[in-house]
Amino acid sequence: MADETIRFEDGAGYEQMMGKWSQLAGNRFLDWLAPPAGLRWVDVGCGNGAFTQLLVDRCAPADVLGVDPSEAQLAFARNRPAARLAKFQMGDAMDLPLAGDSVDAAAMALVIFFVPDPVQGVAEMVRVVRPGGIVAAYAWDITEGGFPLAPLQEELRAIGVTPTLPPSVDAARIDALRKLWTDAGMEAVETTQITVQRTFENFEDFWATSLLGSSNGPKVKSLPASDVALVMQRLRARLAPDAGGRITCSARANAVKGRLPK
Repeated sequence: MADETIRFEDGAGYEQMMGKWSQLAGNRFLDWLAPPAGLRWVDVGCGNGAFTQLLVDRCAPADVLGVDPSEAQLAFARNRPAARLAKFQMGDAMDLPLAGDSVDAAAMALVIFFVPDPVQGVAEMVRVVRPGGIVAAYAWDITEGGFPLAPLQEELRAIGVTPTLPPSVDAARIDALRKLWTDAGMEAVETTQITVQRTFENFEDFWATSLLGSSNGPKVKSLPASDVALVMQRLRARLAPDAGGRITCSARANAVKGRLPK
């Protein structure tokens, strides 16, 4: 596991790369979660508000609070249409700026593997959600190749470069998510896998997008030009375009949901 600290400070770049992937998976996640309207939500690790926007658009919430440690990401989120209802506040997933039992639902979208202590992160969601409320999350299945940038990471490894990984990558395994939720005392715990696809106009679109708002962008940019060229060559060979030159990639996330006892 790499030990670099992963920080996302470019809300617009993140939107082009991971924000769009997050919303693809987030729509499928909300289909599965099927929450009722009128809930008070906290979006833990909201980043630039990609998933928060889905909550506002799809779930008719009473209110939403997005919490994230990056002021740059929050600044982007505050300019989304969701900001007509949602509020955004700087905070830590392991110490949420909320009173106990103050919301009906807590969600983590692509966050659990960034939380240094996932057990504490889940405990904080349990603390702030009322009895009978919902706690749910989805995260890329990185260890099993489900990350959108898995092809890039594999080609980096092939030339001897260790890709940057989140600090708690194993927490996103589907069995680990179930255990985290069950051990936190939740009931009716369920898990599922979500597979999504995204199409890029051509290889250049895929390559440029992959380096935006990505933990591996700085890694690639730090390599010698010859290594970058080799990685690009290897990726071109493995990502077969369609007749129009478009490249379609898949990603897979693990999801979990549970309810607090009443």
